[in-house]
This record gives sequence, C-alpha cells and structure tokens, in this order.
Amino acid sequence: MNDTTVQRLYLMQVGSMPDYDIPIVCYLVQTTDGRNILIDTGLPEHLPEDAADFRNGQDVVQQLARIGLTPPDIDTVISTHYDIDHAGRHAAFPNARYVVQRAHHEDAATNPRFAPLRDQWDQPTGRLDPVDGDTTLLPGLDLIETSGHVTGHQSVLLHLPQTGPVLLTVDAVPFAAGFTPDPPQGSLPDGDRALPGLHKLLAITGREQVQLVIFGHDQAQWATLKQLPGHYS
Repeated sequence: MNDTTVQRLYLMQVGSMPDYDIPIVCYLVQTTDGRNILIDTGLPEHLPEDAADFRNGQDVVQQLARIGLTPPDIDTVISTHYDIDHAGRHAAFPNARYVVQRAHHEDAATNPRFAPLRDQWDQPTGRLDPVDGDTTLLPGLDLIETSGHVTGHQSVLLHLPQTGPVLLTVDAVPFAAGFTPDPPQGSLPDGDRALPGLHKLLAITGREQVQLVIFGHDQAQWATLKQLPGHYS
C-alpha cells in the first residue's frame, strides 16, 4: 500500500444505544489508487440477548451501497477492537485483509468478552495483518496504539488533502468532554485506564496540528459532522 495516499473519509452511523443517546459508527477511507479501507463494521446482524441496549440501523453493507460499493470492493478492514459494536460484520467482506493490533487479537483468543463475535473476528491467519504498536499503514494513515478501553485498542490518524489531519479516537476517548489533560469525573468511561491513551492522543493532536478530532460515541458532535454520502477530502 505504500504507493498510495489517503483521498477521502466517509462517516457512517450504523446503529445506536437509544437509552444513552450514543451512536454506533464506522468509517470508510478511500485512496488515490481506488482502494477502500473500512474502519470497524458495527453491530452484528442478530443481536444477542445480553446486547438489548443496542439497536441496529442502516448497516455498513447498506451504507456502502449508497455510494456504489459492495462487500467485495473492500480491500482492508482496520479493526480498532473486537467489541460487539465495532466488529459485528467483519465476516461480510470476502476480499478484505484485517489489520489489528497483535496484542488485541492474542488477548481476544482467550477473553470471554470477545467470544460472542468469534465467528466475525477470528479470520484465517492468511487474511490477518497484525501490527505491533503505532504503525503507518500507508502515507496519510497511521494506526495509534491506545490500550485502556481494551488491550491493543487502536485509534486512527488521517491526513486528508483538503481537511488536513483528522484523528479518530474511537473508544480511547468516546466523548468530547473527556478530551482534556484533566478530564472531568465520568467523562472517560474507562477511568484511569484510559489516561495514557488520552495523553498520547492529546500530544499527537498538538504535534500534528490536527484540524478535526472525531470521538467514538459523541452524539452531540456526530450531529454536526458530514455523514455518508457526504465526505471529508
């Protein structure tokens, strides 16, 4: 992928937690040579009984169809982590390679938290591209290791040609209120475990002069953002 650069970013809301007013989201990155890179895949088609707080919306496959894409068109799935609202449709993309932090994938193998979605994230070894720590996947797309929410969680830093640097915090910092060196009580659901990742992302935001920080589950912010079929370029 090293001969290509990031061209545009699409945002998709694919579900929600209505009782908490929380959006469930995915992202699509397109490159100058026509590659389609999906970041997370949303909720599973059939929600288990213990996931009653979640609601599916227009799923990721339906969203992609709105801009003329089908599952075989996806070249890469960046898996930020294997929670139910982030990895629920991983198995829908027959041609994709799956990029995940090695530490996360190894932890998931024996962690009951991720067992319900094993049929989605447990892809054949030949289709997995495990990475170790911060990684430049291609020019303009960096994976940022941000353990805390889970072992091996990863956020994503993009450099778009017009918008400039964009940071996807995902669940390292799910709400804007927590994106500060001394976050208010309750603004980081993972508490002290999230602080190293938070401070790392704050430092990157300053160093890279990030123009837009998109938080993983912030409904107030989400309502202000361009959503598919709109995009950031």
